[in-house]
Amino acid sequence: MFNKALALQQANLEVGERYIGYVPMARQLTAWCNSAETAWLKEAPVHPLQHAFEDLDRAYQNFFAKRTDFPSFKKRGHRDSFRYPDPKQIKLDEDNRRICLP
Repeated sequence: MFNKALALQQANLEVGERYIGYVPMARQLTAWCNSAETAWLKEAPVHPLQHAFEDLDRAYQNFFAKRTDFPSFKKRGHRDSFRYPDPKQIKLDEDNRRICLP
């Protein structure tokens, strides 16, 4: 999601439009979920997808404040991670050494 949102931001800036904030980007997630091309997004929980937009928004805010360079695309397999905001969604099966995620 981060890379798809970053590509949309870059395309938007190339045509001279303004930066797209977190809330309009979250609305874009609904459009992507309803698109036939990215219908697989409906299977994923929405919170980790929204966190990717928050991360991108934070990266742009840091760039605009001149604290970091322009946001860059993330490479698959390099520092991959995701977050669940609600710990009730995570179940630990200590006997079988498993973590159950929705």
